Amino acid sequence: MKYEQLAREILDNIGGTENINSVFHCITRLRFKLKNESIANTEKIKSLDGVISVLQSGGQYQVVIGNNVPDVYKAVLEVGGISAEGSNEGEGGGGNIFNRFIDMISGVFTPVLGVLAATGMIKGFAAMCLAFHWLTETSGTYQLLAAIGDCLFYFFPIFLGYTAMKKFGGNIFIGMAIGASLVYPTLAGIMAGKPLYVLFSGTVFESPIHITFLGIPVILMSYASSVIPIIVATWFGSKVEKILKKMIPDVVKTFLVPFFTLLIVVPITFLVIGPIATWAGHLLGAGTLWVYNLSPIIAGLLLGGFWQVFVIFGLHWGLLPIAINNIATVGGDPILAMTFGASFAQIGAVLAVLIKSKNQQLKSISVPAFISGIFGVTEPAIYGVTLPLKKPFIISCIGGAVGGAIIGVAGSKSYIIGGLGIFGIPSFIGKGEPIGTAFWAVMVGIVVSFVLSFILAYLFGFKDPVNASSEKPIIQEGETLIERETLVSPVTGIVKALGDVKDEAFSSEALGKGIAILPTEGKIFAPASGTVTTMFPTGHAIGITTNDGAEVLIHIGMDTVQLEGQYFTAHVKQGDKIEQGQLLSEFDIPAIQAAGYDITTPVVVTNTEKYLDILVVDEKNIKEGNRLITLVI
Repeated sequence: MKYEQLAREILDNIGGTENINSVFHCITRLRFKLKNESIANTEKIKSLDGVISVLQSGGQYQVVIGNNVPDVYKAVLEVGGISAEGSNEGEGGGGNIFNRFIDMISGVFTPVLGVLAATGMIKGFAAMCLAFHWLTETSGTYQLLAAIGDCLFYFFPIFLGYTAMKKFGGNIFIGMAIGASLVYPTLAGIMAGKPLYVLFSGTVFESPIHITFLGIPVILMSYASSVIPIIVATWFGSKVEKILKKMIPDVVKTFLVPFFTLLIVVPITFLVIGPIATWAGHLLGAGTLWVYNLSPIIAGLLLGGFWQVFVIFGLHWGLLPIAINNIATVGGDPILAMTFGASFAQIGAVLAVLIKSKNQQLKSISVPAFISGIFGVTEPAIYGVTLPLKKPFIISCIGGAVGGAIIGVAGSKSYIIGGLGIFGIPSFIGKGEPIGTAFWAVMVGIVVSFVLSFILAYLFGFKDPVNASSEKPIIQEGETLIERETLVSPVTGIVKALGDVKDEAFSSEALGKGIAILPTEGKIFAPASGTVTTMFPTGHAIGITTNDGAEVLIHIGMDTVQLEGQYFTAHVKQGDKIEQGQLLSEFDIPAIQAAGYDITTPVVVTNTEKYLDILVVDEKNIKEGNRLITLVI
């Protein structure tokens, strides 16, 4: 498992699995709910290879990983013996009301966010096809695209019934059943008929009554695409379910608990929770629009400027349900629309750093950060580039603020919750509406955000960090480098750059800097004198601590641990003292290759951070015993 070691180190330093209430992940972060955050070794976790940063916000302990977070999350579950189904259950309880609210919202929406973005992108593409007259509304192609795009949002209560009930610690299928009842097609058809009578006539709460339940009037509403009613209903349902579990005997609990839960919760939802929550949603939508209309420019400056700060602390989750509610109740949302330029401002600053910096390490971080930022995932850019440099981050906030003001003053709205970054552009095209000023204002806003941040960051944005490989001063004696140690090649073969290794743990230098060799002879010799600190039982990997303190890992082949020692013969054991050039292991190259394994052998210095520089040979072929790596003070 590629991320097993990282997962193990995170769990060890977070206080172990016994300190975890729950864990889930979003696009770039592991989000832990810890029993006691104070015992977590935050500084140690921040220093781990593969961890970008650690944040404590919204009642969550957030470990920022980046684009590989799904794989790390899977490793955390496997290493910690944590159930994926149970990793996000329960309401938690730590922190103040605001923190618990943010935690609840993120827990409910995170699992469905990817599919919500995907269907939104398809819906936006379908709207774009209509706007540019590529398709007609009656064409089969458009109707099928519209079905894919609308499927999740129309049946949103069912999906949220699942995620919300999971978050609240109840039976997820009861949550789905509650959600399904809210979008039951027959009830929607009843609403089209003539009402029996009207309640609250002449008020803002005027409601036609079409049916009654045990003589009690039922206020039918359209719950398709709604958010607040199902979240409140599932919360209530989880409480009812817990009470019933205590009352009903175990022998009939399996079916009687859901029976009575649904029989109680669904009618109360239609009679009380649904109407009140819907009215509250309409008031929330009207309230946010009222605040926005006070001054769209100021609203755009504030939201666009502080959006990335919200992302850092996880506070952006509080705006997501408001945006979804606005789309469902008033047809469009200007709130998140004003934040759209922020990610483009971020990558504008990153591009300036990438072009101007001479620091190779910073450049290597900036490239993937820029690419992921194009698609709206800005955490790698924030934590890896702009925030550590400080000024570029501030400049990106300025760029986002200016873009937000442009979008705000134009009254632009997003009509769907679609993709991020460039994939979010179709979200601003309304179904059947012509592309007008509001849409082009969004385009102007993101261009201005990007260009302004790029120019300011390039001209004033940062002091280039010292480059460890070229600019950092190297202690010299005349023209000779003072060497800490020289490691010779442990094997004869063809030299390859570590970045060309297929295993990302090595190619990303997560395990340390070094080089790789494609062996032509099946013998491994000691690259220096020292002690064998690790000899894997399978014989495929050897760890050495040299007499001068270098920690060296020699890994024979990729995934060869699966051979379980077959074709490997170890000549030393853990704890043995060794001399440079001593035979450590033999392996059968033809047999390993015939079994389908790559025999590329990385040689890495795992305590790289202790050295000023790691210099590797630039030769294509090397013999055992020739100089391979030079460690410099």
